[in-house]
Amino acid sequence: MSPRVAVLGLGAMGLPMATHLVQDHAVVGFDVSPERLALARAAGASTAASPAEAGQGADVVLVGVRDAAQLAQALFGDEGAARTLAAGTVVVLTSTVGVDAARAAADRLGAQGVHLVDAPVSGGPVRAGTGDLLIMVGGPPEAVEAARSVLTALSSTLTVAGPRVGDGQVLKTVNQLLCGVHTAAASEALALAHALGLDLDATIEVLGKGAAASFMLADRGPRIAAQLRGDAPELRSRLDVISKDMGLVARLAREAHVATPVASAAEQLYLLGEARGLAAADDSVVATTLALPDEGGAA
Repeated sequence: MSPRVAVLGLGAMGLPMATHLVQDHAVVGFDVSPERLALARAAGASTAASPAEAGQGADVVLVGVRDAAQLAQALFGDEGAARTLAAGTVVVLTSTVGVDAARAAADRLGAQGVHLVDAPVSGGPVRAGTGDLLIMVGGPPEAVEAARSVLTALSSTLTVAGPRVGDGQVLKTVNQLLCGVHTAAASEALALAHALGLDLDATIEVLGKGAAASFMLADRGPRIAAQLRGDAPELRSRLDVISKDMGLVARLAREAHVATPVASAAEQLYLLGEARGLAAADDSVVATTLALPDEGGAA
């Protein structure tokens, strides 16, 4: 029988993962947003009033939160899932929270016989909803095996980075270095194209067919174009999330004594966006911090 799955966090990634899993698993979801809970129910999942209620009787608990603070609240807060998890349950951490936070959570859960699989994901909400994610796994083989049906259902590429919790976080941090840099580069390129009077949709199409193509250009490009035109695209990837991830990149790079000047420049762009009050906006909004206001010319 398929394991019963609790999904804690029904945000941009958690909700599509939950709605995909309902095809083959019994899924119960929790989120602080009533709207997200309603969407989960509409997709066939049941919902809970707290992480503790969601975790009751779960075989696998999938955690999709923004940062280490939300992870601690979801698992160990007053109504945290750890209060009701039985020994042998596997917690699958899909969020990018850093090595230290992942290992600290694993230690606390391990004290009550609960396993943690470090499994950050990459691919975006659309691929999350079709089971087409890249998942980078770190954890003991027996725990990974217990969660395999869930990991396999969500991924087209499942890579075991190592046998320790934190190994997946390390690989995901390297992944995020490239994602952050590529998003910043796409923003710069399209801001320049906009200032020069080029048609942004045509530019994105042309760039996507040559050596300048990247996943982030294809994914963020239309949203960047919308931002530069003064429109508000659908919120799919919050600015403060990629800013947080680039901070993790900087921290690991310092510890490894590796210079990452391009990543550092990209991080400053995201921090500038946060300073302008754009933390909760889609990360494509960073393009607007690069482009001059339209004064009747090409910009």
